[in-house]
Amino acid sequence: MTLTSRHLRAQWRDCWSLIKGPQTGLLLFTGVAGYASIGHPVFTWYACFGLAGSLFLAISGSTVLNMVYDRDIDARMCRTAPRPLPVGRLQARKTWLLGLGLTLLGVGWSVALSPPYGLVVLAGVLLDVVIYTIWLKRRTSWSIIWGGIAGGMPVLAGRTLGVGSVDLLGVLLALAVLLWIPSHILTFSTKYASDYRRVGIPVFPNTHGPRLTRIILAASTAAAAATMVLIAHLLGLQWGYLWTTAVLATLLVGMALASLVRPSPDLNYGLFKFASIYMVGSMGLIAVG
Repeated sequence: MTLTSRHLRAQWRDCWSLIKGPQTGLLLFTGVAGYASIGHPVFTWYACFGLAGSLFLAISGSTVLNMVYDRDIDARMCRTAPRPLPVGRLQARKTWLLGLGLTLLGVGWSVALSPPYGLVVLAGVLLDVVIYTIWLKRRTSWSIIWGGIAGGMPVLAGRTLGVGSVDLLGVLLALAVLLWIPSHILTFSTKYASDYRRVGIPVFPNTHGPRLTRIILAASTAAAAATMVLIAHLLGLQWGYLWTTAVLATLLVGMALASLVRPSPDLNYGLFKFASIYMVGSMGLIAVG
């Protein structure tokens, strides 16, 4: 392998790392589940490729733009310091152009597929990049609400593409994601609270204390689980799917309550991991059921 080809492969790996594959994949999966939730989705190659492609580009582009904007704080956090932008392996201007290009392609493709769908995708981009990352993330720990709303846009977009407009079930799906976000974000910020304190990013464990953070986490997790069970019922899922959804919800709420009663780093990390498994499982049941 020549030096040039090795350099290109390294650049490709660095660029790929910017989109945060697991996070992008999870959001993309919720979008597909939202589309499948209409009960009679038209799974043509055009619809499937358009949905997956436009969402992937919009989500990836937004994530890259966020990484460019946050490169200064990433450089001062132990967890994020090795990322390609803080260490200088990628240039900020070129990376910003990459993120902008991906975002514009994703939003443009979305609008071409369906204007209502495109507007929801655009709203998700603006909420994530402008409202959450640029405006609120460095100012208030309550920014996670707006980050959670942005996280709910892909599933709402998928539902909107299938139905043709924003409906109640689409809003409930987005609400379920919003209520689920704390089980992912608050456990993560608890683990890395010292890092966030050092760089001056307000997160709940530092601004409101660990106890209140765990109470909010348990309450939002219970609300998210109840919302998902309600959605499964309203969609008319068969008893087997409803039962499995309820079991997953019970496990997630049980872990959240356990972390409230007897907090520990291991339980906090376990809840962080299971939260993603729960979301994939619940959305998968909706898509299949």
